[in-house]
Amino acid sequence: MKFMSKTRRLAFAAVAGAVAIGATVAVAQTPAFFRIGTGGTAGTYYPVGGLIANVISGANGGVPALVATAVASNGSVANINAIKGGSSESGFSQSDVAYWAHTGTGLFEGKGKVEDLRVIATLYPETIHLVARKDANIKSVADLKGKRVSLDEPGSGTLVDSRIVLGAFGLTEKDVKAEYLKPGPAGDRLRDGALDAYFFVGGYPTGAISELATSSGISLVPITGPEIDKMLAQYQFFAKDTVPANTYKDVPETPTISVNAQWLTSAKQPDDLVYNIVKTLYNEKSRAALEAGHAKGKLVTLQTATNGLGIPLHPGAEKFYKEQGVLK
Repeated sequence: MKFMSKTRRLAFAAVAGAVAIGATVAVAQTPAFFRIGTGGTAGTYYPVGGLIANVISGANGGVPALVATAVASNGSVANINAIKGGSSESGFSQSDVAYWAHTGTGLFEGKGKVEDLRVIATLYPETIHLVARKDANIKSVADLKGKRVSLDEPGSGTLVDSRIVLGAFGLTEKDVKAEYLKPGPAGDRLRDGALDAYFFVGGYPTGAISELATSSGISLVPITGPEIDKMLAQYQFFAKDTVPANTYKDVPETPTISVNAQWLTSAKQPDDLVYNIVKTLYNEKSRAALEAGHAKGKLVTLQTATNGLGIPLHPGAEKFYKEQGVLK
């Protein structure tokens, strides 16, 4: 037959309509996957990332249809490369590393600019420690001249930071007896008297420094003064910081500086999605979960979300922060 009966045509139309409606519902409920690159499972990034992924996921009352997961990684540089390459929607990074990536400087010298890199939120500070032997008579950064100092291993963000700090006081690696050790071996050499001081970047208190302070005694060298004020004006990813008294045994309150742990994404991520993610991150339920879940979770606050940015905010995040009055 060339033509369907009226009954068959109506039936066909009904089925087609049902299929179309079903397809619309399916599209509306299609989950959006949002990976968060973190760090090693033994570090701070991974558990904090897990908490954030949990609170923003739709299944837990977060952003509808969003499935967020924390992914273990090699840290800041790896996360930025994953965002750049499209293998991750977001990731954590030190603010200094984010700045170098965005500007094609520092660790990213000669590798090109990651111009689409954007900040979702500043999460918490990562303090620059300058740890010295108690008997090394190092009272300021300037006193490092001629001393045996570990600047951290090649390729690390700490190495670049330590060079900047030395430079603020008119020093270079040639003015110290530089070594390039990870914090663990550097601490061992300090304990053995084979090293005078070393740089470390991380949240306080850190276990290795606490153990060293208890077993051998240490001093924390202040990173402060007009030299540092000038440096802060030049490098906006740094901020003033203070290690409270007795954070480490017998160590008084010490002024220093910090970089920030930041949550980054690509400018290509939809504005509405990032807006809703940030809105969910700072609601009352999420705040309670973050505070209960990890010591650093208590520091993830709306009031500090735009501190020490260094690179542009994602437009979706920027819209939310302006609505909340934390950004002009």
